[in-house]
Amino acid sequence: MSEITETSAKRPPPGEAPRDRLRAFGVVRQWLGMSGGESGTRARWTFLYSLAIAAATVGVVNAINVITITHEDAGAGFAAPMIWEGSSWITFLLFFWIPWLGWRFAPPLGHPRWKLLIHIPTAIAFSLAHVTGFVLIRKLAYWLAGAQYDYGSFGPHFLYEFGKDALAYTLFFACFTLIGHLLRQQALGAEPARAHTFDIRDGAKLTRVRLDDIFAIMSAGNYVEFVLCDGRRLLMRSPLSALETELSPRGFVRTHRSWLVNTEQVTALKPEGSGDYAVELQSLTVPLSRRFPEALAKLRHE
Repeated sequence: MSEITETSAKRPPPGEAPRDRLRAFGVVRQWLGMSGGESGTRARWTFLYSLAIAAATVGVVNAINVITITHEDAGAGFAAPMIWEGSSWITFLLFFWIPWLGWRFAPPLGHPRWKLLIHIPTAIAFSLAHVTGFVLIRKLAYWLAGAQYDYGSFGPHFLYEFGKDALAYTLFFACFTLIGHLLRQQALGAEPARAHTFDIRDGAKLTRVRLDDIFAIMSAGNYVEFVLCDGRRLLMRSPLSALETELSPRGFVRTHRSWLVNTEQVTALKPEGSGDYAVELQSLTVPLSRRFPEALAKLRHE
């Protein structure tokens, strides 16, 4: 049995540079959920469904706050609480894309795990945008009414708002995850035949392969390389993390920052020392890093 470790993938011909730039733009569109592919369509619906749920939920909370304020402080009237809560609702929705980008960059089951730290500055950015936005809207509304809005000292008020916004950010993150999972399961249930195949796209070329014909997928710069059981190696322009999200529910596991393997094709695990392993898939050997203990546990269970 010949052992194959990490290898460099074929590089596209130099003449394809303009085409590569178009493909790179397509990868960005897919990552943002703007592409027309299967994963892009699912991401787009995940965003839209989550936005609708957030608009309804936050709107109900704001309406309850208006009722509470007018009940507890009859002198406040109705207009001022409406401006306060309405401006908060509007800016929540205007900056909803910030937690969405955070979730797309670092989903809960993505690798490497340190990427989850991005949610700390992203949550702060979301709260800053939300607070700054509603303060400006309130100042404008008061100015149009011939009055003046005073938010007070920004620091203490921001810390108070950040606590609520951090909770909202966490709920949005959970909403994205749940809806994305439900849409993925719906797609698998609605198309049982497609659940066993995968479309490898390279520009206008499409190669449909059975999932059980894929040994592993290797990151190769801006590309990924599919290693097939029949010896073929097919390139596709995509980040490995996007394929991990799509194929993890279909029997693939991330064993290394550069490798995704088909658990159904694993024939042996060999310790390499220091917690690392070699994963054998018939004629192919790929690394299993100690930084991916979930993969080791899953492969041992398989």
